[in-house]
Amino acid sequence: MSEQQHQNFETLAIHAGQPADAQTGAVVTPIYQVSTYKQDGVGGLRGGYEYSRSANPTRTALEENLAALEGGRRGLAFASGLAAEDCLLRTVLKPGDHVVIPNDAYGGTFRLFAKVVERWGVRWSVADTSDPAAVRAALRPETRMIWVETPSNPLLGITDIAALADIARGADARLVVDNTFASPYLQQPLALGADVVVHSTTKYMGGHSDVVGGALVAAEAGLGEELAYHQNAMGAVAGPFDAWLVMRGIKTLAVRMDRHSDNAARVAELLSLHPKVTQVFYPGLPEHAGHDIAAKQMKRFGGMVSFRVAGGEEAAVEVCNRARLFTLGESLGGVESLIEHPGRMTHASVAGSALEVPADLVRLSVGIESVDDLLEDLRQALGA
Repeated sequence: MSEQQHQNFETLAIHAGQPADAQTGAVVTPIYQVSTYKQDGVGGLRGGYEYSRSANPTRTALEENLAALEGGRRGLAFASGLAAEDCLLRTVLKPGDHVVIPNDAYGGTFRLFAKVVERWGVRWSVADTSDPAAVRAALRPETRMIWVETPSNPLLGITDIAALADIARGADARLVVDNTFASPYLQQPLALGADVVVHSTTKYMGGHSDVVGGALVAAEAGLGEELAYHQNAMGAVAGPFDAWLVMRGIKTLAVRMDRHSDNAARVAELLSLHPKVTQVFYPGLPEHAGHDIAAKQMKRFGGMVSFRVAGGEEAAVEVCNRARLFTLGESLGGVESLIEHPGRMTHASVAGSALEVPADLVRLSVGIESVDDLLEDLRQALGA
């Protein structure tokens, strides 16, 4: 076992894949803003680098770091989370295969299945992934993948990863877990039996709302090699500066996630007591249906909170519009707090489908500002 395998998460986040530069001693991985590399004779590659779509030293550092943090055999960095998902689906699936997806999946993931992959001959059906029996009932002989978000976007549903890993193995299917909301600091899906972890590194991994990226981490080396082949063949790779920004964000991931979790817990408590809020979705609340499972498989409960507003859709939209410190905007996971109306924004693509979200729903990405200021902003946005 290597020394790195004995190190704790916070240490790996700063050092894994990122030794001091051999030539200069620079303690931060350089940005190799380069497209091609000099060869020492035909086919004589230095360090295996020939063209930056195939490999780039900055991206390699990030990919090694991602693998270490998720406890996987191979990490791969992409231009976006959806690019990572697309590569995974086209690597693992073929026409005629079937996938079980959550009934509250991210709208972009649903769009990829419903509008892109389906035209390629891959079938999909929806199940409540928080209910193992419902997932088992959704399986078909041709099911080759079970797709999970936990916590889910935007209803913060919780799936028992270990239970679904057992179901997937019994069906000769792969279990894929979108770990974006939790981050590897709070949750380790591969250790619980998942085959692949998906990230939008735009979110908590980058953490500063200044980069778009995605990642895959495979538990098994063979699948990792297949994914790497398709990553190169399809070409939607992370650029070197984007990879560097994600690495910079990851160095503070642990301390940020602790603060996000602290603040979100306080926000959820306020909302749960507010007379204009009819329901709060936060796995840290004891009344949340998935609280016990989340407590078992997560270190803490994260920074995402959703809630329903008394008065319906227009009242929810007004709350979003009245917020001042919470910035009205899509995305999540940055140091600043964001507020949005999923039905009209991030999840508009699922309108009219089995994944349609409540019209009175508001989603918060709780940042790391002073929690007292955040609570005051929510009080004024909700009204007296």
